Amino acid sequence: MSAITGIYYLNQETVNTQYGHLLMQGLEKYPSNDIRTWSSGNVFLGCHAQWITPESIHERLPYRDSERGLVITADAIIDNRDELFQHLQVEPGLRNSMSDSELILLSYHKWEMDAPNYLIGDFAFMIWDERNQRLFGARDFSGSRTLYYFHDRVRFAFCTIIEPLLSLPDIEKKLNEQWLAEYLAISAPVDGVDGSITPYLHIEQIPPSHSLTVTKGQISLKKYGALTAEPLKLKSNEYVEAFQEVFQRSVDARLRTYRGVGAHLSGGLDSGSVVSFAAKSLRNENKRLHTFSYIPSSDFKDYTANQLMADESPFIQLTVKHVGGISDHYLDFQGKNSYSDIDSLLDTMEMPYKFFENSFWMIGLFEKAQEEGVGVLLSGTRGNLSISWGSAYDHYANLMKKLKWIQLVRELHQYSINIGGQRLRNLPIVARVAFPFLDRMLEKGPSHKFPVLINPEFASKSKVFAKLKDYGIDRSGWFATSNIYEQRHRHFHDGFHWNATNTLTTKLSLQHSLWQRDPTNDIRVIRYCLSVPEEQYVQKGLDRALIRRSTEKLLPDSIRLNQRIRGVQGADWVHRMTPYWGSFIDDLQQLSKDPDVLRYMDGSQIRAALTKVMAGARPELATDSDYRILMRSLIVYRYMKKFA
Repeated sequence: MSAITGIYYLNQETVNTQYGHLLMQGLEKYPSNDIRTWSSGNVFLGCHAQWITPESIHERLPYRDSERGLVITADAIIDNRDELFQHLQVEPGLRNSMSDSELILLSYHKWEMDAPNYLIGDFAFMIWDERNQRLFGARDFSGSRTLYYFHDRVRFAFCTIIEPLLSLPDIEKKLNEQWLAEYLAISAPVDGVDGSITPYLHIEQIPPSHSLTVTKGQISLKKYGALTAEPLKLKSNEYVEAFQEVFQRSVDARLRTYRGVGAHLSGGLDSGSVVSFAAKSLRNENKRLHTFSYIPSSDFKDYTANQLMADESPFIQLTVKHVGGISDHYLDFQGKNSYSDIDSLLDTMEMPYKFFENSFWMIGLFEKAQEEGVGVLLSGTRGNLSISWGSAYDHYANLMKKLKWIQLVRELHQYSINIGGQRLRNLPIVARVAFPFLDRMLEKGPSHKFPVLINPEFASKSKVFAKLKDYGIDRSGWFATSNIYEQRHRHFHDGFHWNATNTLTTKLSLQHSLWQRDPTNDIRVIRYCLSVPEEQYVQKGLDRALIRRSTEKLLPDSIRLNQRIRGVQGADWVHRMTPYWGSFIDDLQQLSKDPDVLRYMDGSQIRAALTKVMAGARPELATDSDYRILMRSLIVYRYMKKFA
């Protein structure tokens, strides 16, 4: 793992290495195992390296292959090493010691600009091709690692983070109003739909699933690797066996570190599945798996509904006991809260963020994992759309629309047994999912959609809603379709959904010298899951049926087959902020009167919401849209004050 940077002078002028070292100085805030630079003529490359894998120890980056005339700097862990060794005909005696960056370089030598199509893993890299006088780079399909760049008529500069680029001479630090318009207009938890822009007008980024080429003074972006999958036709048990094989391979690839392995563990299926597969492999190496679990603060009174669980520790303990080989850590992060962390997290992110409900414990997990000597921190973040796909109501709605009444009644009967209650009580819910116009007709009272934060005049001036429409987002700031199958397709097709999560994990990883890795986001796993027929995901009254069947004996049945209770994380965020509520209100009152900020944000929405919070902190309103819009507003306000 590395932070990488570099400069390329487009006019063939010899690079001023002072500017290269200026970029490198911007990376000194991160811990490192090695720091190196390389320069020749009009090119400078640098790497601030953190060693994670055994092969990365004492790796030299930037690395120059004099025989092939190629130089690489990379922030990468490649997961399909064995496959690449075969394709590239690497001698067996060289394989164990060959670094991932060397593999990328050999892949580029063989496939040139098609190389990213053959790479599986988390990566961002830049290669200087001396013979073709070409700078080439790419981010992996989901953009797991960030890579920003600046260019003008004379130079092209890139970096893992934004701040060093802004330190270069003649780069104006100017707000990108188009990025801000998208951020404010979208109420969904994504930053924007244009994956190439950033909050800074002159700083861009390589989007997920894209490569970048700089040659003859021209800069071009190209999308690669469409996520397509051919439908499978297997026997029911064969889907389980095939899934277990591809998922185990994905998990095993992410255990490659010379340090400890950790995992985020909740009481649910996604993280539990990752942990159970990982612990099984680590047991063969006589290694223990560290698990890190967030729990609410000790004085929190659970207000959530009976089917929700704010403190998942009873379920987590069942998983830990059943799986074995685990050193479990339960973390309540006493004194931590979403409000006090705003400024430090803005410094980390280099941009506003929307995940404030969970920000304090997400940061805390990285801190604790670092204390325990963890090199790889596993997660199951993408699981809902891959391994644990399968909504019962949406599947039953399809059966209703196709008039498959016998199958529908049989499924509803079994589903009612699993979740409790009368068989036909779920029929009206299924009907409303199948025919959304019924939902609109039967809706009573005000809508509970999340308010749009953008100032209407700013929205009109920026024409942001016309742009969002092309990506399936309407004027409510949410996805126009309620069809989850269409939403899933767009998620994997559009790519922009990944940026916010990966911005956080890249920069927290660098801060804490460890790498968060998600087996549920492995492109091989996703392709497999997209190829599985929908009836394999919901059957015999089980939603998320594929992962439930695939973890038989790996997880306790009380977790594996649980359809009645769902964990909810971050339910205590308002409770934690109670001691700071007065300061929170003071900040919001300043915001509500600041004309510079209200040019962009809807002051009427903010003032209306402010009336509610001034009555005092009410922890049970943690999901209230007014509470949440005020926190989002404050984060943008603080960011803009820092920006100014």
